[in-house]
Amino acid sequence: MYQQMIFVNLPVNDLDASKKFFTELGYSINPQFSDEKAASVVISDTIMAMLLTKPFYATFTDKEIADATKTSEVLVCLSAESRDQVDQLVDRAIAAGGSPTGHTQDHGFMYGRAFDDLDGHTWEVVWMDPAAIQG
Repeated sequence: MYQQMIFVNLPVNDLDASKKFFTELGYSINPQFSDEKAASVVISDTIMAMLLTKPFYATFTDKEIADATKTSEVLVCLSAESRDQVDQLVDRAIAAGGSPTGHTQDHGFMYGRAFDDLDGHTWEVVWMDPAAIQG
């Protein structure tokens, strides 16, 4: 059965530093789709973050590249299997040089925290009680 995938393309200032950051979060780099201009971060079987140097990113758009440390251009939200997994991933991101952002959200059936990566892109990590999802 076909599973649709998502490739989130993000401009980065320092490709090597960004690769190190995401591998410290426990993700891997797919060398088949990585070179000196880009790195393919494998988040899951269907989610990839494509880290692109700003000059390479610019070849895909005629728009100005947002400075994610000053302007919010996207909020990337990842699901987690548990509240503990939310905390573990966000804590690893902060330890790897990311910054906490936003406020912890605890609604009982849903729990989430967020961090900004090295380039200011915001990543939310959210757990939802499976019973709440099923209705």
